[in-house]
Amino acid sequence: MRCLNIDVNLGLILVLLLSVPIIIKASSTKDGYKQCENTVKHWASSSFNSEIKEDKHLLRDLLFFLHIPRTGGRAYFHCFLRKLYSNSQECPRSYDKLRVDTRKPNCRLLSTHDDYSIMYKFPKEKTSAVTILRNPIERVFSTYEFSVEVAARFLIHPNLTSVGKMARRPRTKLPGVSTLDIWPWKYLVPWMIEDLFARRDARKHRGQSYTMTNNSYDMQDILMPLHEYINEPIVQDIVHNGATFQIAGLTNNSYITESHEVRHCVLKYPTLGKYVLEVAKRRLDNMLYVGLTDNHRESATMFANVVGAQVISQLSTSRSNGDIVNNSDSEQSSLLSDSLTDANYQRKNSYKKVKKVSSIGKDEAANKNMTVGELMEAYESCISNLRNSQAERRTKSLKQISPANLTKEGRRNVPRALLQKITSLNSLDMEIYNYAQSIFAKQHARVVQNMVDTKRQETTLIESVYNNSYGSPSWKFLSLGTAGDIIDKFRELTEENKCRISQKKKVTKL
Repeated sequence: MRCLNIDVNLGLILVLLLSVPIIIKASSTKDGYKQCENTVKHWASSSFNSEIKEDKHLLRDLLFFLHIPRTGGRAYFHCFLRKLYSNSQECPRSYDKLRVDTRKPNCRLLSTHDDYSIMYKFPKEKTSAVTILRNPIERVFSTYEFSVEVAARFLIHPNLTSVGKMARRPRTKLPGVSTLDIWPWKYLVPWMIEDLFARRDARKHRGQSYTMTNNSYDMQDILMPLHEYINEPIVQDIVHNGATFQIAGLTNNSYITESHEVRHCVLKYPTLGKYVLEVAKRRLDNMLYVGLTDNHRESATMFANVVGAQVISQLSTSRSNGDIVNNSDSEQSSLLSDSLTDANYQRKNSYKKVKKVSSIGKDEAANKNMTVGELMEAYESCISNLRNSQAERRTKSLKQISPANLTKEGRRNVPRALLQKITSLNSLDMEIYNYAQSIFAKQHARVVQNMVDTKRQETTLIESVYNNSYGSPSWKFLSLGTAGDIIDKFRELTEENKCRISQKKKVTKL
């Protein structure tokens, strides 16, 4: 009996000893979550308090284009912003850390892949931000495809050793920077290069054989399948929910030290993402313009009317005051590098083509008083050339991984379950995209209403001038400048308004 009691006591002690680590672990997990929750809440609160309460619809002195990767921002930069701003008005660009150039303390335009935290380097009351968002599923596809496209250019090398030697050579003095220096491609492309070479070496080892499939997104013998790509740690860290983190200022490229701890907590405890989402929504609310890649035509038209019109007016005033001085030392676009393959892949031809796309008409357009209509015409011409150049470059790059062919049509072969997985991994981006759609709808309604109001005012002004010209001598006292403005307004009237005014004139004569 005594032995039995000893055994029971020993059993109880053993159970207690085994349960202690579980209790400690549970307590530690709870404490870790609580600490992270406090960290994220504190960051969110300070972010809300730092927002500027001024009119968000007015363009301020500096325009910051927060370029979310794979949203079509390159087209806006080359075909809109470089038509509006001269080289001397562009801030020095760096896609990792801002190089503050004391020679340009009053620059007007900054366009980079930096996240929102860069705003803390500028006076917020003098800075307006704009951005473009894209359907998260499409953006993941595009990020995957571009990573493969750029990495495939390096397959002209016999091995990774050759790639390394090329990378260590001094860069040529061509304008722009390498894609490998631009966030997030500085992380995603080298990783993809190693993967492509490993798969090519494996094919050579077994005699170049590979399994054929009609789904280019699942050709594991040639490139990393999409279903593997989305689960990789580097993709989880940089790509998924990337738009939300970039707008919130929480990427791994953030300027604020606190941001890294906040980001770590949110990645570890996804439920804390709701605080990040609210900050991102507030920042979208305070932006001058929010565009949608998937509504390209409407977005471009709205950009021209919301942003372009104000830039034209602002720069026109500056020219009148003699504030703008042309700078012949052209600072070339860092985005040119996307056409310059880092493996010297048809370097000269690519450079000439994209230089033509980005520079034709730039100085002329940026240094004259263009209208919104002329801006849209310049945009349409520019984007057509840019798309042709991009398509040609993409086709040549993907030949290196034939028969894989990553196209929009090919995306249809991706299983529905995988699309649902991508949606789940990008839950924050799905919500911020839906929110951006609501902002876009409000912007659209506001622009349409402004156009209607402007047209009504123009019609009233013209009718008033005609009435006064027959009923009183007030026409004689109009200044030449005012008369010129009225003539310009008159030319913009629709044929319907012209006919109506003409009829009124006949009635007056009778």
